[in-house]
Amino acid sequence: MESGYFSEWLKSYRNYLRMRNYSPRTLDSYEQVIRHFGYYVWLRRNMDVTKLVFHWKDFENARLDTSVDVTPVMVNDFLAFVSSMQTYKPKTFHRIISTLSSFYRFLSTQGVVSINPLLGIDRPRIKQQEIKYLKHNQVLRLIDSIDDLRDKLIVRTIYATGVRVSELCNMNIEDIDFDEHTIRIRGKGDKIRLVFVDEDTLAEILSFIGTRTSGPLFVGQQGKHISSRAIQHIFKHYAPSGITPHKIRHSYASELYKRSKNLRVVQENLGHTSIKTTEIYLHTDIEERRQVYQQYFPLSGSNE
Repeated sequence: MESGYFSEWLKSYRNYLRMRNYSPRTLDSYEQVIRHFGYYVWLRRNMDVTKLVFHWKDFENARLDTSVDVTPVMVNDFLAFVSSMQTYKPKTFHRIISTLSSFYRFLSTQGVVSINPLLGIDRPRIKQQEIKYLKHNQVLRLIDSIDDLRDKLIVRTIYATGVRVSELCNMNIEDIDFDEHTIRIRGKGDKIRLVFVDEDTLAEILSFIGTRTSGPLFVGQQGKHISSRAIQHIFKHYAPSGITPHKIRHSYASELYKRSKNLRVVQENLGHTSIKTTEIYLHTDIEERRQVYQQYFPLSGSNE
């Protein structure tokens, strides 16, 4: 079994993720988690454990030249330690554990470790929260309530296409095919997909851009693409409390699935790699549930 230090394999792992088209932001997030774990392992192996808290506050004293081969006990100790240093939400702990698990799966495929030490680690339970979103008519009323033409079109475009905020910000006029009713989107990991647009939204876009034929669809400061912060400000100004651009994307997914019952199409349109990600957006309409109950349940009247 080949051995190696965190300092060596962290670089290899980052290159591996980069080749899989992970975004720079995701790469930095993964690297930070692994660095912190590597520092912890080094400190445990080289410093007095009673001074761990003191050294943890100053990473200059920590190094990554220590073996990546660790036990599940070491992982559990790390999770307990960082939990004592800072309060984390269950989702954050899930991300930490998932990152380390991914790193050790990579090391296993490279023959560096024989067993993934994360396999037996318990993950905190996350309460299933109902995601607040707007129904179709509610979204239309929100759009109609906006006086500013640009802001109105921004909200309408998110709902018409189901794109992420980052994807909306990066839209270019030349990406729009007015004949085919599509927009070329560069999504997460630089993956390209086409989203469809209705005629009315395209007509509003055409009126909005005027004689412009290229460049950002929505222009921000200094002629560059509009920022996600500006989009968030628009929603804070116009939308009901708790309604974000992501919730409008949720409305898009829910309405499309409710009317089509085609989960695969919803997945493709949203740009999800896994269909499991898509499933969290979906709801069974209350009327559909009522009809099924009345039609099939034996005590509902017609089926006694």
